[in-house]
Amino acid sequence: MALAAIAVASASAQASGTNLYWGDTHLHTSYSFDVYLFGTFAATPDTAYRFARGLPVVSPATQTRWQLSRPLDFLVVADHAEVLGAMPKLFAGDPTFAATPTGEALLRAAGSRSAKELQRVYDLLASMGSGVATPGAPAPQQAYADLHGGEKRRSTWNELIDAAERYDQPGVFTALIGWEWSSQPGGGNLHRVVFTPQGGEVARQFLPFSALESQDPEDLWRWLGETSQRTGADFIAIPHNANLSNGAMFPLTRAQGQAIDAEYAKTRAHWEPVLEVTQIKGDSETHPMLSPNDEFADYETYNFVMTVEQKTPDPTDADYARAGLKRGLALEAKLGTNPYKFGLIGSSDSHTGMSAVEETGFAGKSYHDAFPATRSEPAGLGAAKGWDMGAAGFVAAWATENTRRGIYEAFKRREVYASTGPRITLRFFGGYDFGAADLKAKDQAANGYRKGVPMGGDLKAHGGRKAPTFLVAAMKDPQGANLDRVQVVKGWLDADGNTQERIYDVAVSDGRSIGADGRCATAVGNTVDLNTGQYRNDIGAAELHTVWRDPHFDPAQRAFYYARVLEIPTPRYSLLDSIALGKPWEDTGRPATIQERVYGSPIWYTPQ
Repeated sequence: MALAAIAVASASAQASGTNLYWGDTHLHTSYSFDVYLFGTFAATPDTAYRFARGLPVVSPATQTRWQLSRPLDFLVVADHAEVLGAMPKLFAGDPTFAATPTGEALLRAAGSRSAKELQRVYDLLASMGSGVATPGAPAPQQAYADLHGGEKRRSTWNELIDAAERYDQPGVFTALIGWEWSSQPGGGNLHRVVFTPQGGEVARQFLPFSALESQDPEDLWRWLGETSQRTGADFIAIPHNANLSNGAMFPLTRAQGQAIDAEYAKTRAHWEPVLEVTQIKGDSETHPMLSPNDEFADYETYNFVMTVEQKTPDPTDADYARAGLKRGLALEAKLGTNPYKFGLIGSSDSHTGMSAVEETGFAGKSYHDAFPATRSEPAGLGAAKGWDMGAAGFVAAWATENTRRGIYEAFKRREVYASTGPRITLRFFGGYDFGAADLKAKDQAANGYRKGVPMGGDLKAHGGRKAPTFLVAAMKDPQGANLDRVQVVKGWLDADGNTQERIYDVAVSDGRSIGADGRCATAVGNTVDLNTGQYRNDIGAAELHTVWRDPHFDPAQRAFYYARVLEIPTPRYSLLDSIALGKPWEDTGRPATIQERVYGSPIWYTPQ
């Protein structure tokens, strides 16, 4: 199919029921305690929304002008529910906070608001939230009463709601109301972003559930259910940074030690239909130790657990998305329900008030790494340095309309995908009757929906033993790099009850061949000039498409399939920093070039 035909297929998506929208569902302002304590004092929701809508803003961290290359379509300002808004009010002298025992102690510890003092306060609060005993940390019950409990967060919550209501413009830009539940037991990351498609009238009927109420995800889900029943609110909870969970994100046992049961599986699957698989604090798709046969697995690897002990643990099957998806197949065979049946999204987790994650315009994670000259220094997050942060990511949603309800429904049915930054267009359909003629269809998407299921969907067993076929089409970011290859990642449960994985190269650029093993052994090449940071688009392809049939299909085995699309190598932001600073790129401790990518949500096959 020609490039023009793919463009037509994308443009005609409305006739097929869905359009492609780009967003960030994980953005923090100074109302989050860590943003403020890291030194960004004036990041407001207005800054966040204006930047997302494509307007120039003055960075609250660097005080320089920033602007996205293209506007986003939707945004969730997801400030931490814990002590929401307390830090700006405390240091402004608001007696509601400043005249309490905890407030007085924190002001004594950081009266001049120096970076060192504020980092100390952050460490104390983070240790308290993690349950890690630290000398000088506030007493949890006292801190809860002084900075968080009762109606202490109400005014800030209302401000966040008001901002979302001001910027939400159905059909043009969607501002979803949400927050982050920041559970971190023992330092392991169990955070979830939560958002609702409802508006301010409903959102004012509750205060966000936080990890100070409970660090157990089951209590969060229970609260979501009770609040939904009481107010009519719908919710989606999105886990993130599984790579930092310290073996806790995809467990086999519950928080209290009991084995996961069918009720747990059903409840988790209901509230958590997607997983944030890539963001500034690294990529959580897989790890080279878990996927040794995947030469592209070592991408933005980041394992700096967020504790003062500065742990860097080895990965487990409970820490990465691909392993979690496989674990879900095994649990489904045992329980009848898959607790880890999630789509894949990306978002930023920016703590600068801006979704600035383009390699050529990366604003950093927070104030600590907002300046290229200080990115060789600690980032305030465990043992990580500034250049350890990745410039990622965004979420793409195939939604019926750009409204709160339209975006929510796309997430709910998992018709979403993750990008590490580029706005690559990806379609992925699974069925039993796709053929070469489907690549030439005038409305490819309509054909995909008619003959199969989209990403995020379920393939039921065919009446015979026919293997499923997958229609996949990818188009490069119009402002970005060409494409190297399209892959299908398969995970399955074998006859012995063990989980397996395999990667297939299904479409490759530049006339390279795919071997009998389903892999292309020839690299695409690398055009990046390490002296200038420039690259050429004279390798790779503007679009890749194919219909692929699983050559190793067993109708008796549960499986999932998802598409991974790789760009040709391009400069990592740290290379651009090193050139600007006049330093060797090796000093950054990170690779000079990367292959950015998108991850489609899986399609699951279930035997009869």
